[in-house]
Amino acid sequence: MWSSFFWRSRDRFSVDELRYLTEQLQKLQDVNDANKDFVVEALRSIAELLTYGDQHNSSFFDFFMEKQVMGEFVRILGISRTASVPLQLLQTLSIMIQNIKNEHAIYYIFSNEHINCLITYSFNFDNEELLSFYVSFLRAISGKLNQNTISLLIKTENDKVVSFPLYVEGIKFAFHEENMIRTAIRALTLNIYHVGDDGVNQFVASSPHAKYFSNMVKFFCRQCIDLNKLLSNASGDEPDLTSKILSTVDEIEDTLYYFSDIISAGIPDVGRLMTDKILKHLVFQLLLPSLRTESTQEGLIGSITSLYLLCCILHIVKIKDLANVIAAVFSQPEASIPSWGIQVNGIVTGHNCSHQRQSSGDEGASWENNVPLRISESSSSSDMQNNAVNINIRKSSAVSHIALRERLLSYVRLGNDVQVLGSLSVLATLLQTKELDESMLDALGILPQRKKQKKLLLEALVGEASGEDQLFSPEASSRRDSISSELDDYIEKLKERYGLSSLILEEGASPKIHRFQVLDSLVTLFSRPNISAETLWYGGWLIRQLLPYGEAEFSGHHLLTLKESYNKSAHALVEETRSSWPDQIVMVLCDEWRKCKRAIEAPSPRKEPKYILLSLLRPSEDGIPAESSFAAGKRMYETVKVFVLLHQLQVFSMGRSLPEQPSIDSHTDVRENSRGKNAGLDECGPKPGTEIKIVDAVPCRISFERGRERHFYFLAASLGTYGWILLAEELPLKQYHGVVRIAAPLAGSNPKIDEKHPKWLHIRIRPSTLPSADPSKSSLQGKIKARALVDGRWTLAFRDDESCKLALSMIIEEINMQRNEVERRLKPLLSVDAISGYSNLSPHPLSHMSISRLSS
Repeated sequence: MWSSFFWRSRDRFSVDELRYLTEQLQKLQDVNDANKDFVVEALRSIAELLTYGDQHNSSFFDFFMEKQVMGEFVRILGISRTASVPLQLLQTLSIMIQNIKNEHAIYYIFSNEHINCLITYSFNFDNEELLSFYVSFLRAISGKLNQNTISLLIKTENDKVVSFPLYVEGIKFAFHEENMIRTAIRALTLNIYHVGDDGVNQFVASSPHAKYFSNMVKFFCRQCIDLNKLLSNASGDEPDLTSKILSTVDEIEDTLYYFSDIISAGIPDVGRLMTDKILKHLVFQLLLPSLRTESTQEGLIGSITSLYLLCCILHIVKIKDLANVIAAVFSQPEASIPSWGIQVNGIVTGHNCSHQRQSSGDEGASWENNVPLRISESSSSSDMQNNAVNINIRKSSAVSHIALRERLLSYVRLGNDVQVLGSLSVLATLLQTKELDESMLDALGILPQRKKQKKLLLEALVGEASGEDQLFSPEASSRRDSISSELDDYIEKLKERYGLSSLILEEGASPKIHRFQVLDSLVTLFSRPNISAETLWYGGWLIRQLLPYGEAEFSGHHLLTLKESYNKSAHALVEETRSSWPDQIVMVLCDEWRKCKRAIEAPSPRKEPKYILLSLLRPSEDGIPAESSFAAGKRMYETVKVFVLLHQLQVFSMGRSLPEQPSIDSHTDVRENSRGKNAGLDECGPKPGTEIKIVDAVPCRISFERGRERHFYFLAASLGTYGWILLAEELPLKQYHGVVRIAAPLAGSNPKIDEKHPKWLHIRIRPSTLPSADPSKSSLQGKIKARALVDGRWTLAFRDDESCKLALSMIIEEINMQRNEVERRLKPLLSVDAISGYSNLSPHPLSHMSISRLSS
């Protein structure tokens, strides 16, 4: 019988073919190794025929219903003794359900309890392939759910859902080790939640099924702990560490998007439950304790991981209550987190969460001796403007009671580069979170100036006295500008729902004081050494968001600090003209000027939250000699970027608009009798084969290959900011003319006469351009140790000592001319007129304090 199945001549796509297959299945009393191939092929063909009939001929499905083939499928499964038949049956049903469009057909397939029988059948899930097909089968069913079809898959008693096998069996695999299975189950649950059936919604939100949401958050906590373990080894040499970290980050962000989808599915009880679980298990028990540093014991999670996750939660899970509760906790000075003793992966989480060993080599912080800045609440607005602020450094025996907001600011002032970036990212994310009430931003001290003015104007228009006073009376603002009632509401919610009974709203706490603390921390950041330019740029963006017009919220102390920081950066820039890359400074500065302007004026930060972690994975510079031109180029790039930011902040602090281009002298000053002009060079530079005059050249010998010495004419020449070392061959028929054979950059050549052989001159040859100097362009996709770029070395042999000394003096003279020209072109940018003359806008009232001329 089975062989005739493969050799029949009937029309394959016909009802007769479907009838034949069904009759053959009905004759079976047992499914074994002898007939399993027929059964598998028959099931596959039936799925194909029904899919075809759904699109072309309804009689196919009429026959399917008439013969109750769904019941036959359940019977075949019960008599099967092989693994291949259940697998094919699940695949067959998945294909049918996914591809059939006819609602009547789907309604029939879901009726008569056949689907529930298949869902609850005891499959052998030791077979991973069978499990994969089973989960696909469940997901296919969920894709066809609506208000009508879902009622066929549930059982009710007294109008209450008491059984829903699809959901109950599906969530059993929600935490499977295979990511594809977890993804399928998440899609299944979301399909169920979005149906909007009240009975089903009550079912999933009630015990014991509601435990799924708590388990989901705990599973996420384990993911966070796994990420933290990987990051703790970020400085190690574990193979594929970067790919593991990035994969874990992707899974974490996917899970948060799933949380967001659950909460926004429109099931109020589930939304509240998920929000509560995220706050209790994740935020209060795992993340916020890591920002407290009184413990030196090994903790579950580190501060960098915590800062990244807080950013992700606020960025992805856009829920008003969640965002406002987190902001309310951050705003409080006595935020003592209670311990619920929540177990994550068998470990009780508590407060003993120390800072993980995650640093970028920058200075660390001794938190016990450098506790956050506290400003006297009696300080008035005028006090702050005149720098007459009472600053109290409060060393508390209970460091845990320092406000988390102040902890973030402590990181900004004292932390290493990654901690600074993480803290800035949290502040920026809070500022960008649209779900936050403006009163929360005000309490945190990060309400943008334009929003604050809009709020005060609205209060004034509706006749609220406090709004009028604040808008029109600066003196009264510090007395009347108190935190509004929205914060009180969330503080009460924290006490009642989450047990934070120790929270007490500061008596007379002023958002203006909090705002001053934020500005003070940012200004302090710009004066810190060993902080990367990329991180400083992030701080520049944040300060521009707070003060978009550069108005007079800077105190005299702030302006003085900015001025000092700018002067140091300008001095460092001038010093770079004496380093290895003076010829690149002007080009890099113009390029970075445009980038910095775009970055700090952008409506949102350029960096995603994961950049906090990627900054830990920057290629190591171990093995790159500090004296190499590559290392010097990296330092030059950082110096330029820092100078550009601080220069633009100087302009901004005076309330002036930034030009599109820096004020650099574009004219190149070249002496008529310079060697470059005498040789016939132009700024495009000499190329091999270019004819030049060699009147000033010195004969020399050099060997680029062992045993092969070559004779050249040596010439060092500069034109404006460019300079070259040339080796040319004399033209025999044209006196004092030669052809360039080799050209190298003049800058960074570091000429030196050999101590034992005074006729030999050693020259370092650096690359003509700096490869991957920009950190933002460096690959962050792997913790790969950067290969040390080896500078070239030439040893030139001259006829006598005097010729060698002549060549040395020629190089030094041309290098000095090149450096002087770079300094001359930069001079307009370094003067106070370059800042005060950028715009015709009236200057800031305190602009006379903001900058002074650089001392020569």
